[in-house]
Order: sequence, then C-alpha cells, then structure tokens
Amino acid sequence: MKILHILDHSIPLHSGYTFRSRAILENQRARGWETAHITGIKHIAKCPDEEEVDGLHFYRTQSNDGLFSKLPVLNQFEVVTTLERRLDQVIPMVKPDILHAHSPCLNGLAALRAGKKHGLPVVYECRAFWEDAAVDHGTSSEGGLRYRLTRALETKVFREANAVTTICEGLKGDIVKRGIPESKVTVIPNAVDIERFSTSQQRDEALAAKLGLQGKSVLGFIGSFYAYEGLSLLVKSLPAILAESPDVRLLLVGGGPQEPEVKALVEQLGLSDIVCFTGRVPHDEVGKYYDLVDIFVYPREHMRLTDLVTPLKPLEAMAQERLVLASDVGGHKELIRDGENGRLFNAGSSEALAEAALTMLKERDAWPGLKQRGRNFVEQERNWPASIARYQDVYAPLISASEKE
Repeated sequence: MKILHILDHSIPLHSGYTFRSRAILENQRARGWETAHITGIKHIAKCPDEEEVDGLHFYRTQSNDGLFSKLPVLNQFEVVTTLERRLDQVIPMVKPDILHAHSPCLNGLAALRAGKKHGLPVVYECRAFWEDAAVDHGTSSEGGLRYRLTRALETKVFREANAVTTICEGLKGDIVKRGIPESKVTVIPNAVDIERFSTSQQRDEALAAKLGLQGKSVLGFIGSFYAYEGLSLLVKSLPAILAESPDVRLLLVGGGPQEPEVKALVEQLGLSDIVCFTGRVPHDEVGKYYDLVDIFVYPREHMRLTDLVTPLKPLEAMAQERLVLASDVGGHKELIRDGENGRLFNAGSSEALAEAALTMLKERDAWPGLKQRGRNFVEQERNWPASIARYQDVYAPLISASEKE
C-alpha cells in the first residue's frame, strides 16, 4: 500500500500540524506502508523542489508569484491550482494507491481534481475548521461571507471525498451534522510517541536559578500564544493565587500573536517578578522547561474552535507525568477526566482558575496518582501506533474498490 500525503506545510517547520504529520508518516512506515509526501505553497520555508527532512522525502510546490498570489481570495485559488499541477507531476512518479489530503480544504480540492484525472481514491483529513481558525486570527467574522464560503468549500470536500478522517469526536459530530454519513467519517485521534517523553523529572537547577524559579511552585504553559489559549485569563488569576500562595511563579515558554498583549497585562498588574517569559526555545531543549513546571495550565476560551478540537499539548504533559489543569471546553473534556487524570475549571473564569490551582497546590498527596493515571491514559488510549492502526479500515476498502474498477 502506497499513500501520497498532501500537506499544507511540514517539517522542518515546527507546529502542532507538522508534528502530527510526522507522527502519521513515521508510524505508517513502521506498519510497513509506503508513504510519499507533497506540500503546497503555504510551506513558507525556502526549499528546493524536492528535499529530504528527517529521513522523509518531500515534493515541494513553488509559488508562481503571479497576479493571483497578491490578490485576496484569488490567492487561495492559486494554492489549489499550483498544488494540482504539482500533483499531476508527482503522481506518475510515485504511483500511489491512494491520495490522502490534510487540512485545509484547499488541499482537498486539489486532491479531488487530481484524483479524478488519475483514477485514485481520495481521503480528506480535517484537523480543524479553517473558518473557525480565521475567526480567532481576526481575518474573518463568524457568519460572514468569507466564513460561509470557506465552510461551503470544506463541506463540498467532505461530500466528494471517498472517505473522511478527523482528529476528535467534536469535529466528527459537526461534520455529520452537515449531512455527511457517519459511516464515512473516522476519528484518528491525536496521540503521542511515549518513547520520546521522559518521566525522570530531574530539574535543571541551574536553569531554574537563571529563571528565578528555585524553591518556587511553578505553573506553566508551553506553546503558541494565540488568543484562544486564554493566557490573559491565566495572568489575571495570579493575584488571587498569590494572596494564598506567594511562592507561586508562572513560566510561559513560546510566543505568538498574543505575546505583546500578555506582556502588557503582566506589566499592568505589576507581575513582572512573578511571570517569566522565555520566548521560543529550540525543540530539543523543551524537555528541560517541562521539568521545571509543577502544574501545566491550559486556560482555553470557549469558542467553536476550542469546543470542537482536541489539543496535543495536554497529552504531551501527561506523557511526562505532569499535572494538568485545563478549562472545561469541549476539546479538553475529550482528554481530561476531572479528578482522574487532571483537573478542569469553568472556562472564562479567572476566579475558577485560581480556586482550582490553589486546590491542586494544597493537595500534593494526590499528585502521584493524578500523574500516573495521566500517563496510563496516554499509554493505553492515546499512543500513535494504536491511533494510526485505524487508517487500515479507511484505506483498505477504497483501494480494493479502486482495483476492481
């Protein structure tokens, strides 16, 4: 079986999207399947037409820098047309059995066109709804013309693809509500590679001293600073936490669009000595920062994106036997069972966040059990080999039907 994966962007760029893609490719290969990989023009890293990254061979699509690339809306049309042309070149070379296009729907549109020409079945994988992400980024308004157009395009891809996969039950439910048969949609959940995560929890005391965290109880967040992550809410909860537990410090590792706003709020509240910003750190050094944190906090705000999509970061924290405190948005509730493998608080409430954090800090005797049950959840339910095995039931019937035609 040979699968041609059609991706928005990939490693060496770092994002939750590229890490999931790499995990899929590596674990499919571990099962003995052949994979080939192509990216569209949104892979912004400078690169040749073909390149090898971490043992994976990628075919790249280059922008033609034409008039369409500079015009709103029409530049999205260029994503589809350039990728379709590149697929026409790559498909005869790699001779895949199936095309597997991953979000956004522009990749799915290009794959459907190419699949029709080359007689190949198409699987479309929805990792999030593009229109909802655009709302959070401020490039679209919910219910607006662009929002409705994007939603219609993705629904068209759902209908025309031979099979649909998605990353969680929340997204599956929304897809089915659009009139897509439930039998056509398979959940391939986010997972982690257990072997890549250490549970040694040996703090780098020199790093802790450098960051002013020695002898402190550390709340932490490691990831991208987007508005929906709710980092401002986390900062606003600190005064109430400090009133009862003055040795608490907050470690924020990463960066993103909301970084200036969060830093300004820290200054406004007089918390500059309490909150430590590290900026982005090299991927191979992130583990050292995980080891400094007592409780990881994920205060995502309520919105369609967070209620429907499960994040990867809480799973990574649980894999390292770290305590997890998260808002009760839908995506978190698929992962975190309150009191069993983590704690939940009412989303949008800094008071609820502060109360939950203080309760966890006081109940240190419960920490070992929470940590172990979190690790067990990942090992038993959210490991990549088990997750990737679900593709077998998606691919096999499509390839069999294609061979009979």
